[in-house]
Amino acid sequence: MVDSRRYEFEGDRPTVDDAARVSREATLVGDVAVEADASVWPGVVCRGDIGPVRIGRETHVGDNATIHASRLGDEVMVGHGAVLNETTVEERSLVGFNATINTDVTIGSGSIVAAGTVVPDDYAIPPESFVRGVPARVTPLEETGIDAGAILEEFSAGEYTNLAQRHEELFE
Repeated sequence: MVDSRRYEFEGDRPTVDDAARVSREATLVGDVAVEADASVWPGVVCRGDIGPVRIGRETHVGDNATIHASRLGDEVMVGHGAVLNETTVEERSLVGFNATINTDVTIGSGSIVAAGTVVPDDYAIPPESFVRGVPARVTPLEETGIDAGAILEEFSAGEYTNLAQRHEELFE
């Protein structure tokens, strides 16, 4: 039995590229587009009602995340339980488990948002930043000693694309 949870809202219906993987247990509402080789895991809610949700190529949204009216660039990783509201996440960035990204936030490319971080409204996080804390503090990655490239490779889009393909019964 297929439990597809894709809903039209005011004439907009979710679209999913044939090469993407969306769990039957994820909910997509309204103006939502999921690009090739992306994955949307169980319990995720993508709600494109007051604005579109765009999930870029090779972007992966972990279990139970909520993506509301937000744009995720290519090769973005969103951890389990993260909440993004009217947010833009630029390419090759990582948003950690249970992070909360509030309204009108832009996360610059190549950035890492630590698990549990809360980013208040109206932040513009520069590219290649490390963001952590409640409320968020921003530090240039070059000042942290963190190898963002290694972290992004470890949790890389390619590895998650492969993992999603191996979970064939979990995805439509």
